[in-house]
Amino acid sequence: MSALDDLRRTIARLRGPGGCPWDQEQTHASLVRCLIDEVSELIDTIDRLDFPHMREELGDVLIQVVFHAQLAEEAGHFDLEGVAREVNDKLIRRHPHVFSDSARLGTAAEVIVKWEEIKAREKQHAPTPAGVFKELPPRLPALMLAEAVWKQIEKKALPADAVVDMAQVRALGARLDDALLGRMLFELTAAARMQGLDPEGSLRRRATAVMAAVEEKVAGKDGHAIAR
Repeated sequence: MSALDDLRRTIARLRGPGGCPWDQEQTHASLVRCLIDEVSELIDTIDRLDFPHMREELGDVLIQVVFHAQLAEEAGHFDLEGVAREVNDKLIRRHPHVFSDSARLGTAAEVIVKWEEIKAREKQHAPTPAGVFKELPPRLPALMLAEAVWKQIEKKALPADAVVDMAQVRALGARLDDALLGRMLFELTAAARMQGLDPEGSLRRRATAVMAAVEEKVAGKDGHAIAR
């Protein structure tokens, strides 16, 4: 029996008769906070290249995956085997340059292009999003949300000139490196704290406003662009 099988049995035992009262009370919704916390702790070990603790934190994230699969299995939806099978099939399907006779791809950029092409074909029969932006996870951290919004603006060449100061973006981008970016983000966060402002909330509201304004512009409505 593999260690993964042992873990599945342990989670099932904790959930089963005579198991742990806390584990027995959990639901998919109640575990969301645990998942966010565990992923955050894993990211911390990755940032520090702390491999012994990274192994531990990967295990804590794995607990969350197995726990959710256990809950779904109990409800008759799917099990961990189905989760692994589906994602494995997806990996093989989206890497034809490795697992089939398709032409080999030489760069990571080419791989991303091919991945997106295959993903688009797979989802062509899925419900069409209501707007020009694809649906984004509602609990995505604000910085990741802003990055995802900008990525779609670039990818789809969306009309954002009246919404975003493009000249400022280009000027900042020309002089940014990792160290300067980190310093500027930290100092902005510190300044917001000094002023009693919420940087997470402010960025989330701004990213949401940019999406709304671009959607409105694409739709040809006569609304006013948001202030820069």
